[in-house]
Amino acid sequence: MLKATLRSFLAHKGRLLLSALAVLLSVAFVTGSLIFSDTVGRTFDRLFASTAADVTVSPKEGLHEAVPSGRTATLPAALADRVRQVDGVAAARAEVKVNGITVVDRHNEPVGPTTGAPTLGNAWYPGGRSPVELTSGHAPRGPAQALLDSETADRRNVRVGDPLTVIAPPGSFTVRVVGIVTFTTTNPGSARLFFDVPTARTKLLGDPRAATSIEADAATGVGDGQLKRRVAAALGAHTYDFRTAGEQAESDVDKLGGFLDVIKYVMVGFAGVAVLVGVFLIVNTFSMLIAQRTRELGLLRALGADRRQVRDSVLTEALLLGLAGSTLGLAAGIGLAAGLIELMGLFGMNIDADEMVIGWATPVAAYVVGLGVTFVAAYLPARRAAGVSPMAALSDAEVAGVGRPLRMRAVAGAVVGAAGAAALVGCAVSEQTSSAASLLGLGVVLTLIATVIAGPLLVRPVIRVLGSAFPALFGSIGRMSQRNALRNPRRTGATAAALMVGIALVGGMSVASASMNRSFDQQIDRTLGADFVIQNGNFLPFPREITDAVRDTDGVGLVVRGRFTPVAVRLPDGDRVETTAAGYDPRLDEVANITYARGDSAAALAAGHLAMDRDFARDHGVRVGSAVPVGFQGGRRAALTVGALTDQDAAEGFGTQGGLYFGLATLERYAPGGQDAALYVNAAPGTSDDDLRANLEQTLDPYPQVQVRDLADYKRLVHDQIAVLLYLVYALLGLAIIIAVLGVVNTLALSVVERTREIGLLRAIGLARRQLRRMIRLESVVIAVFGAVLGLALGLVWGVCMQQVLALQGMTALAIPWGTIVAVVIGSAVVGVVAALLPALRASRMNVLAAIAHE
Repeated sequence: MLKATLRSFLAHKGRLLLSALAVLLSVAFVTGSLIFSDTVGRTFDRLFASTAADVTVSPKEGLHEAVPSGRTATLPAALADRVRQVDGVAAARAEVKVNGITVVDRHNEPVGPTTGAPTLGNAWYPGGRSPVELTSGHAPRGPAQALLDSETADRRNVRVGDPLTVIAPPGSFTVRVVGIVTFTTTNPGSARLFFDVPTARTKLLGDPRAATSIEADAATGVGDGQLKRRVAAALGAHTYDFRTAGEQAESDVDKLGGFLDVIKYVMVGFAGVAVLVGVFLIVNTFSMLIAQRTRELGLLRALGADRRQVRDSVLTEALLLGLAGSTLGLAAGIGLAAGLIELMGLFGMNIDADEMVIGWATPVAAYVVGLGVTFVAAYLPARRAAGVSPMAALSDAEVAGVGRPLRMRAVAGAVVGAAGAAALVGCAVSEQTSSAASLLGLGVVLTLIATVIAGPLLVRPVIRVLGSAFPALFGSIGRMSQRNALRNPRRTGATAAALMVGIALVGGMSVASASMNRSFDQQIDRTLGADFVIQNGNFLPFPREITDAVRDTDGVGLVVRGRFTPVAVRLPDGDRVETTAAGYDPRLDEVANITYARGDSAAALAAGHLAMDRDFARDHGVRVGSAVPVGFQGGRRAALTVGALTDQDAAEGFGTQGGLYFGLATLERYAPGGQDAALYVNAAPGTSDDDLRANLEQTLDPYPQVQVRDLADYKRLVHDQIAVLLYLVYALLGLAIIIAVLGVVNTLALSVVERTREIGLLRAIGLARRQLRRMIRLESVVIAVFGAVLGLALGLVWGVCMQQVLALQGMTALAIPWGTIVAVVIGSAVVGVVAALLPALRASRMNVLAAIAHE
């Protein structure tokens, strides 16, 4: 049996090739994501481990910043003198490192990275732990000199002697590049400027006595843990955060973890789609191969092979397929990881591909995924093959069971579909976001399974409608293509299911994104009352001098500042909620339309008061007049009085948890040193919007990090952010379509082999080659459109339910993107035509007499 299995596998290797490609794609995305994330993780581990001091003293980590406040936490630089006196300290220095400065050249063009990576300002401390070394020029001396890293200098064509303008939190200043430094380790994509110590403190921190951390090196024979305890005892263990080199490196890696996780999860998503769609392809392939080998299997049974041997024979073929696909997928995954590393290099993150990490888990995952997919997908066809009667097989009956009733499918599909529908209905009527999202996930999974199960039941009624015009348009050729698609509902349903998955996904997300766009448009129209909004391109805060420049611009009538700060709120019901609060100037009503359930803006922005979302207040037992303890960064605390309750949708601009905001005077009192994150600007009487915009853009020309946006610009910005998610979904759809095309090609190719004799007879009685190709193309088109119709129907239901979940977060508008739906249907027909090209060409080139004589 083993010899027969191997010969059968090699005899049908051409037919199994497309299935192997599905396995290859699944494994490639899994292994590629693992290799890439492991390599990047190892690279950054080495970077942080090699540059971390033996002990780092830093300000107490405050509250988590969901939205940046622009406040730089500092400690006294004089602490370095106290640390030097600690027994076991060989050296100590007061470090200055400021994230998010902006640097421009003489033409006001940004010098820093444009990919979202930060530009860092540092004090220049040459030494063994520095990530850079001076390779040209000299060290900075005085407030007008700086060093620039070589990668940024090359990318922006900056040379020694060139002037740069640095826009830092305390204000702008001009320096001249006096030297170039080169990274001795991996550059994570950031740009680095180095200043002498006094300049870094005064120009970056605004305080000549401040530092961002104190870094200590241990004397020989003193361990990091031991030194940490001594330094903590000298400074006060509860006053600052103390970390050893290992702990500091781990903290830095954790901060980077979100970026790495995004890449990993995206690739795992692609792998999941590839696995799911590949299962349909492999099931269909093995079902058809077994149907075509009915006589062969029957002969094996007649010669003495039992059911188990036949089943194991088919499963062995599947495992051989999985083994080959996994091996090739592992190699492709290595190539994919290398490509991602090169791609990261284009974005400024230079990772050495020669140090690629392939851990033991990677090949294990490759073979588990590859072998698991093929085994699971081939199990049902293998069981079906084992059930073949020797006499039935020898009489050439099809094991695929074309005529077998679909009653079991109907019952199973109805039960699972009813459960899925109930979950989606529960999602639509739920009033809690968490429960609605859970029910949505359950409903999506169950309705997808139900549609796959019941797909063959829908083949005949739906394809009769979809192909109803074929006889009129294409005559007998159209009629035959329609009947060919109806011939085996199981096969047609399984082939279409692969395409259905991707289209259902894109359909649901298209409805959700269109609804989000419309909801935000309505909310922006309803809420934003300012003529213009000044914001940083990546929503980071900006220096106060930009606010001053905007106020001094001709034609500006009113400027309302907006800032953010992390807070911790202790609520009457005992909950402690960490969230982000906003601070605004008193004339907020003139630039924003806020709906209040109780109170007004004057009460909300009064000193010592705050506003809160009505629903959040109700859930936690808060009323107007309640005193709420609020903790700010830096350890300050205050009991603020609830002056107003808002009735705003969560997405209307105050949309962090709780919708908390207060006056800027309150914010400055308890969290000083923050920066403005937005300026809401109205034109002065007699100034047109066009004139004001031109004046603002001229004023802000030296500050390329901020943009002037009106209502339309703001909407476009939101649409672009939503589009990023949609592009990812479209990429997933593209992958699903690629595998689905392989499935259609495989089905049609095997169908051509299965119908060789029939095709020969048709050619013998006068069917032309062109007519034969058209018949196969039309069959492919109707299968593809059938999958698209099922997918769109499913996706629309999912999308409507997603919108109901979004409505709980304030996005109440429902929008159906009809243009996308029409494009998907047309695209499916094109997919059908493309998938049929090779099978149709092969069928038309058959020798007529050989085809008629085919067994």
